[in-house]
Amino acid sequence: MSQYSTLTVPTQHVDVKGTKFAYRRFGKTGRLPLVFFNYFTGNLDNWDSALLDPLSQDRDLIIFNNKGVAGSEGVPPGTIAEIAKDARDFIAALGLKKIDILGFSMGSYIAQQVAIDQPELVNRVILAGSGPRGGEGLETFSPEIWALFDKQYNTPDELLLDVFFSPTASSQKAGWDYLNRIRSRAEKDSAHGDHVIPSQVAAIGEWGKKSEGSFDYLKKLIHPVLLISGKNDLVFPTVNAFILQQHLPDAKLVIYPNSNHGSIFQFQEDVILQVNTFLNK
Repeated sequence: MSQYSTLTVPTQHVDVKGTKFAYRRFGKTGRLPLVFFNYFTGNLDNWDSALLDPLSQDRDLIIFNNKGVAGSEGVPPGTIAEIAKDARDFIAALGLKKIDILGFSMGSYIAQQVAIDQPELVNRVILAGSGPRGGEGLETFSPEIWALFDKQYNTPDELLLDVFFSPTASSQKAGWDYLNRIRSRAEKDSAHGDHVIPSQVAAIGEWGKKSEGSFDYLKKLIHPVLLISGKNDLVFPTVNAFILQQHLPDAKLVIYPNSNHGSIFQFQEDVILQVNTFLNK
């Protein structure tokens, strides 16, 4: 699959316990595969070619849709634990025995759960725009974010300019560059059904609900972890990245300036350097 890029790799399907999951796989073989876990309402087309294509020069990349999302069949679960189980079943269906994982936003919750539930499967973990169970401001989106969800845009994907990028000229330019890249794929993923948003909102809320000892589970995430955050994350407040770094046994934290939730799509060159350095240790 090394001849393909993010924009040209064909969509494939694999049977996962009777349910077809949509995925794309490309890159250089020889190292452990790097499996990506997507954000709230994200599908295959939302992964950034400026991030994935350079990473694919050194490793095998796998992106996929969770159950019931876009081109994947089934009904989307309403908890992170259930989504993570489906993800592990998908990984098993591909015959993978050892992987590195990268989770962004809601996908970072799934990645944490996968690493804890099946630690022998995972080598290293990358969490971007993340937070712990019961973190600060994670039980529901802030009023500011809900207002952005209700805002009218020329095209729906322009919402990402507000929720992923800061309101500065340079960050907004990076946002438009990101939108133009994800729009440029010819073979598009399927549209979402109406059931995706409420199920994923429920899953995010369940993860973010505060309880006594919420952070204790992080002691079980014994893998080396790279944390990536924007300085002013409006979706999952940046303080949660500090909480993760302080409670995880082995974690490095990188925070980018002039950035919001989607810092990995704004500072791709440095993120690629950080990821390759981290995974090649």
